[in-house]
Amino acid sequence: MAQAAVGSADGTEAPLLPSSAAETPPPAPRRNWFAFACATLASVTTMLNGYNLTLMSGAELFMREDVGLTDAQVEVLSGSMNFFMLASILAAGGVADYLGRRRTLVLANAFLMAGALAMSLSHSFAALMAARFVTSVGAGFARVVGPVYNAEISPASTRGVLSSMLDMFINVGILLSYVSNYAFSGLPVHLGWRVMFGIGVIPPVFIVAGVLFVMPESPRWLVMQGRHGDARAVLLRTSDAPADADLRLGEMKRADADAEPPHAAARHGGGGAGGGVWKQLLVRPSTSVRRILTCVLGLQFFVMASGVDAILLYSPLVFKAVGMVSNSTDLGATVAIGAVKTCFILLGMLFTDRLGRRPLLLASTAGVAVTTAALAVTLYIGTSTTSSSSSSSTATAAACLALVLAVVATFSVGYGTVAPAYTAEVLPMRLRAQGSSLAMAVNKLTAALVSMTFISLADVITMPGCFFLYAAVTAAAFVFVYTRLPETKGRSLEDMEVLFHK
Repeated sequence: MAQAAVGSADGTEAPLLPSSAAETPPPAPRRNWFAFACATLASVTTMLNGYNLTLMSGAELFMREDVGLTDAQVEVLSGSMNFFMLASILAAGGVADYLGRRRTLVLANAFLMAGALAMSLSHSFAALMAARFVTSVGAGFARVVGPVYNAEISPASTRGVLSSMLDMFINVGILLSYVSNYAFSGLPVHLGWRVMFGIGVIPPVFIVAGVLFVMPESPRWLVMQGRHGDARAVLLRTSDAPADADLRLGEMKRADADAEPPHAAARHGGGGAGGGVWKQLLVRPSTSVRRILTCVLGLQFFVMASGVDAILLYSPLVFKAVGMVSNSTDLGATVAIGAVKTCFILLGMLFTDRLGRRPLLLASTAGVAVTTAALAVTLYIGTSTTSSSSSSSTATAAACLALVLAVVATFSVGYGTVAPAYTAEVLPMRLRAQGSSLAMAVNKLTAALVSMTFISLADVITMPGCFFLYAAVTAAAFVFVYTRLPETKGRSLEDMEVLFHK
């Protein structure tokens, strides 16, 4: 009779079971589809983050005339969301530990819905800034809690794909914002941009319904609350096999038992945990935690210092610098950017668990450095020959568009796919929520500095100079990834501290 080996909790093989016993559990694909559905619901909230972040790239053309915005006000509105998100990002870890991952996602959608409604009804710069802040609170919660939930709900075999879904939905939101810019550009000036923002009210209603009626709480949060029976019930639905569910539960219990007293005292409400967790992160981190933080914070800094937000927010300015003068052409080019970004995010997702995190990150950093440098050269040639023949100008513009798409593609296949998943999976369970908050704060602060200084920096060192700078920073990122980041493919979340302690 055929037999099947079952792995035990200590990693050795348990006695062989008859094939009939091995065939008793429900098939793995059905359980993985449930994990996929949960990860999708946690990720789709971030679609509204991407939508709201880049919608300004086209909406501002109408807002200038309708509300009377100045260039400086447009730049502040475009980049302020990253700054405003810092407050909710830093608070999100504590909120997620206190309320749970699921209820925090509901709260995020409530803020996103209120912010979209307020943006569409605003009639002044001050009202727009207030609405932007409300939207940013929801976006910050979603950006922290989404990857944490996905990492905690996913089995190790598919964690890379499920954790990467977050950035796929962000990029779907970016693509939809560009499509919205293009689709509603024909409406009256006072109405077009309001419709663009107003349609963001609808998705949160359906997302909240899905979260409340379909999505269970994170099993790791349930273990932190001492609800082991509930955690096992969730794990049975999201693991590859019942034996894996029991193994994961045992690892979570051990990790929770090994947590520092401030964390353990925070059960059943989380009160008082915040100070102890931040102390373990920043004041007295262990050797492994210090190495993890170095990798996580460094990776999040380099992701945004690559200058991708300058392309996403100011690509029309880049295209105009090489001779594109038609607004419709510029908006059409931004749709192409969104489509390419989404497609390569999907490609990266397919290979995250097959090739591993390091190969994708190394390929991405090298690709972004090379294509960004080539874009800088093209911009230098284009801005130096703006008075040349129309055929030469057209060729330069086409080359510029192709290289912008190449930068976005190489960024998305690794940086855009792996960085959030890597951050969420390497942080220890007791520090994951606040650690993710800190990492995302670094990400958004760097993004804000890039997005709110690009125009001014281009005036000082020229636009080609900006992209030469971004290329140099990304070359440094390649060295950082090669020397500092270990591979995490296939490892359990509870095993990460051991990996970084080596």
